[in-house]
Amino acid sequence: MDKRRLLIINEYFGYTSTGRIALDIAREYDEDGYEVRVAYGRKPEIPPEAEKYAYLISGKINVYLHGIYTRLTDKHGLASRAATRRFIKWAEEFNPGLLWLHNLHGYYINYEMLFDWIKSRPQMKVKWTLHDCWTFTGHCAHFIYIGCDKWKTQCEHCPQLDQYPKSMRDNSYDNYQRKKKAFTGVEDLTIVTPSVWLSNMVKESFLAEYPVEVVCNTVDREAFKPACSSFKDNNGFADKKMILGVANVWNDRKGLGDFIKLDNMLDPEHYQIVLVGLDKEQIENLSQKDCHILPLSRTNNVSELVEIYNAADYFVNMTYEDTFPTVNLEAEACGTPVITYDVGGCAETISLEESRLVERGNVAAVAEVIKNEQ
Repeated sequence: MDKRRLLIINEYFGYTSTGRIALDIAREYDEDGYEVRVAYGRKPEIPPEAEKYAYLISGKINVYLHGIYTRLTDKHGLASRAATRRFIKWAEEFNPGLLWLHNLHGYYINYEMLFDWIKSRPQMKVKWTLHDCWTFTGHCAHFIYIGCDKWKTQCEHCPQLDQYPKSMRDNSYDNYQRKKKAFTGVEDLTIVTPSVWLSNMVKESFLAEYPVEVVCNTVDREAFKPACSSFKDNNGFADKKMILGVANVWNDRKGLGDFIKLDNMLDPEHYQIVLVGLDKEQIENLSQKDCHILPLSRTNNVSELVEIYNAADYFVNMTYEDTFPTVNLEAEACGTPVITYDVGGCAETISLEESRLVERGNVAAVAEVIKNEQ
């Protein structure tokens, strides 16, 4: 076992917030003299600078089959046995002294097989950065929206089967027991959370046996920084105040419905809402609605995203549940003030004097902040 070998595992690599975090860690340890590999779950298209670290665990077909299995059984993270077996064989040959886990959900790996391997290597140091709450629940990744606290003792009769990872049946009781058995009892494991809020949740869960470190996510300040932007000019509203929202997946829990309400509260002669990350159906629906929102699809181009952040007068995050939204950090790094609902770890992400916290669901208060900052 080589103590100077680092293996990182995450669902994505090189893009999305957690994928960029994985790449940043890989670069940092590489520069410090470590031999680094990043095993990732899906989307083989990665940035060129990430290729030297990359190992793809799961192919497109496997992810698809794992998704079907999850939908039919509610046993997310318990498929992908062949892919996980191949990965463990490769990882054993790489022989890392440090393993750094991130998101294990995402239809790409079997967590029981992975943790059996981890426990067979008691001398290996393990870190696990949690980006949400899936690790210690029987089904969901977040529970703030419905105010559920079953995860503290025993999940069952899950009220969120229609939420990621969606399922047609309820296996939350068994999932909770299996996760608890798999994830506890590791010899040298430290939990890392990006927010104090999430660290407090961990301490109330079955992961409480492990030490918890709070290490706030950061963004690449060489990439995300104030810069000139022609985005407004290019889209024909240079004379308007631009209100921006960005998400990997948009739904009402991410505030999509609240943005539509906000659009009705703002004068379209003076304000333009721009939403980035919408899927094709959502773009079509918004285009057909009586609203003035500019809907844009997801972009993995950091330079394009930086230009959009810099064009905005306000970045608005009306999420109803979140751990530590990196988009808030990215916006502030570009000099754009943030208005965010005060949920989860959102309050820990803002530092600009002009940024504001607003009560969850209070769209009128968001509108007032925007209107009063002329």
